Amino acid sequence: MNTRSLKLIRDVIINSGKWTSIEMAQDSIYLEFKDVELGTPKSNDEMSLTVRFAEDSFFTVFYNDIWDIDFLSKYNYKHQLLSEEVLFDVQDIKFIDFEYLNTFFYNYKSEKTVSVVEDFDIHNIRNDFFMLVETKEIAFAVGANQMDFFSPFERLDDASLRELSNQWMLYFLNYHLKRNIIKDPMCENHPLMYKK
Repeated sequence: MNTRSLKLIRDVIINSGKWTSIEMAQDSIYLEFKDVELGTPKSNDEMSLTVRFAEDSFFTVFYNDIWDIDFLSKYNYKHQLLSEEVLFDVQDIKFIDFEYLNTFFYNYKSEKTVSVVEDFDIHNIRNDFFMLVETKEIAFAVGANQMDFFSPFERLDDASLRELSNQWMLYFLNYHLKRNIIKDPMCENHPLMYKK
């Protein structure tokens, strides 16, 4: 994905997105985000985005309270497996931003890393891709040499991402015209929503 697409990924997640699950299987890490602004919402569908990292993957979480990272205690080191549901509201996301990563070292008291690379050092990332996510409670860095994005129905590329984003924006504009009939919390709390 190009730089504009990565900025778009950030934008579609941070307005109302939530980090809802993490799965690790050997050298692959999957993160799922829900309530993302992609596509046209259906009455019973949740809009989600999955990010996959593969090839020399790592996951480092920064925290102040050990109970906030309880989900990581279930990681099976022998088989390198983890499948946990989480629920964190996303405050910010950045891609390949070392300056932003440095703020995590100062803003959080502790860190914990899980990686298939034996000599991995979060202070010296050598992966081609990494993503930084900050929530109210914790922050994390996740990366690898391969990064892919998926909607519930397809692998996303620059064009399909732009198309899904445009669909959501049309939905948002139509919602604004009909908001007395229906209520959608994602649209009601959106920064573009007109406030009285």
